[in-house]
Amino acid sequence: MSKLPNITTSIFTVMSKMAAEYNAINLSQGFPNFPVDERLTQILAKLTTENVHQYTPMAGYPPLMSQIAKLVKGSYNRTIEPETEILVTAGATQGIFTTILALVKSGDEVLILDPSYDSYESPVLLCNAKPIRVALNDDYTPNWERIEKSCSSKSKMIIINNPHNPTGKILKEEDFLELEKILSKYPDLLVLSDEVYEYITFEEKHISAHTREALLNRCIMISSFGKSFHITGWKIGYAVAPDYLMREIKKVHQFLVFSVNSISQVAISQYLDVVDVNLLGKFYQEKRDYFQKLLQNSRFELKPCEGTYFQVASYAAISNEDDVTFCKKLITDHGVAAIPISTFYSDHKDQKLIRFCFAKDDFTLEAAAKKLCTI
Repeated sequence: MSKLPNITTSIFTVMSKMAAEYNAINLSQGFPNFPVDERLTQILAKLTTENVHQYTPMAGYPPLMSQIAKLVKGSYNRTIEPETEILVTAGATQGIFTTILALVKSGDEVLILDPSYDSYESPVLLCNAKPIRVALNDDYTPNWERIEKSCSSKSKMIIINNPHNPTGKILKEEDFLELEKILSKYPDLLVLSDEVYEYITFEEKHISAHTREALLNRCIMISSFGKSFHITGWKIGYAVAPDYLMREIKKVHQFLVFSVNSISQVAISQYLDVVDVNLLGKFYQEKRDYFQKLLQNSRFELKPCEGTYFQVASYAAISNEDDVTFCKKLITDHGVAAIPISTFYSDHKDQKLIRFCFAKDDFTLEAAAKKLCTI
């Protein structure tokens, strides 16, 4: 008997497979197709002949953990203890999975704000806990009245994603004030803050949970080197949590992966000495602006994008088809792959919206836009 009877093949896998079959331009899956920073590849090449190929300590390579503490201090002015409050993970998804398995018990409830990343629900179900899916407003702002009404004595965790995938929205000061009010009413409620796109923000910087004093003792932050440094295939991220929570998370981590691959940890620890994370937002903003300019004469209506490397677009002026059907025809008839937004909702809410990834080189964006503008 399946433990996840309602979980099917990921929409990202489906669309990428179709894109390959039809030789379509793949703007569906969220991975960059441009070269990695040469400084990082040079560090990696040098390390291949050095003694960095054996297990690191379970929680992470100590110099990398020190670098993460330095990065958090420089980015958010928060001081954290490397040995007790940091865990290097095999990607952000493993960090999320491990955190939920460690902290959520059978019968607990976990609030998930829809549209949501598809990796949130499965670990909740595997804990024999109950995911409570709460829809955001139609403009993708949180409906805090609805969220609070969804809380109960069984509520163990609320998952926030900021900047938000798939919509590109960022949470505002008033959102955190409302979240903190809820936490004051539910003293056992924890926050899992997925901040993998934290350095990919544009006109406004996102407000990190790292900066909220009221959250620090009840929040687990998840970050991604793969997203930040466009090395998604390296599958390396990290979690930050107070010691009493991190002790439990490490118990699961040691039996799930034990330790993350050594050479990537050493490489990133050295790369953090030379890279400026503050330039990442400018780099991706130029990508966003260029993609938006390329599509300005199309029939797609582009929605606001405040962060991430995703652009949500309405096709309501083009077709009345449901978004899954439209995305499949976009591949078969027009040669471009995108992701239907309805698949991020538990009830498959269809607003005629799709998501494009603009983390691509200019040639790819231009070729895709040329096709999209003919629709």
